[in-house]
Amino acid sequence: MPVTKVIAFANNKGGSGKSTTCSNVGYCLASLGKKVLLIDGDMQMNLTLSFFSEDEALEYAKGGNNLYIAVKEQKDISDFIAKTNYENLDIVPSSTLMSSIEVDLFTKWQREFILRRGLENVKKSGHYDYILIDSPPTLGGWVMNILCASDHLIIPVEASPWGLFGLANMFDFYSQVKTMSPELDLLGIVITKADERKNYFKQALDSLGSIEGVRLFENIIRVDSAVEWAQDNSQPVASYKKNSRSAKEYIELAKEIDKYVNR
Repeated sequence: MPVTKVIAFANNKGGSGKSTTCSNVGYCLASLGKKVLLIDGDMQMNLTLSFFSEDEALEYAKGGNNLYIAVKEQKDISDFIAKTNYENLDIVPSSTLMSSIEVDLFTKWQREFILRRGLENVKKSGHYDYILIDSPPTLGGWVMNILCASDHLIIPVEASPWGLFGLANMFDFYSQVKTMSPELDLLGIVITKADERKNYFKQALDSLGSIEGVRLFENIIRVDSAVEWAQDNSQPVASYKKNSRSAKEYIELAKEIDKYVNR
């Protein structure tokens, strides 16, 4: 039976491209023949909106078939999986009510491991090769929950002065989670929204590449208007415009991630 790998995409810095990276890597892995489950852990619902129209996303948010209900009521995540329009690719939609999840979990027993327990049957089934989880831009108890449920962590970082700000806090938080979940592996940093025309890009590349013991993925995601158009059409960019630069970059990044996870 295949082993399901759980990967969290997290960064406390907003605008780092977490949801965009998670959605597009998920789609590209699925297009490569991997069975993928996406989990939208952010109240902003950007991952959900990457695959459903606003009206459809709101239906999930207002109804009972979303992550908030699953986690709050400590139910089996298997019962909250929705199909996307793409082969090999499913999703657990989010809800704007995720904004209160920290309060809802506060009094729960072993609250840091609620999502892990909810995913047990999904993982044991072996149906998915990958479970990819999108996180909100915070470092609170809910993100700790997500990381404790994951095998690997990928940190998307925007190649800008503000994009690197606070990265040390993310590393400290990862170290803290490791004390509770020692098997969690920092798979690496992926550079997003890169603009090679700007002088700061090289400086950011050098700074991130010099971090000892942390992998910097070779495949960089550059600025591309095709990504925004794809988001506006509720599609991954490799589906919306498969010959775009970013589509090709996400495909190569997905291959690189798959290589490191299964080495």
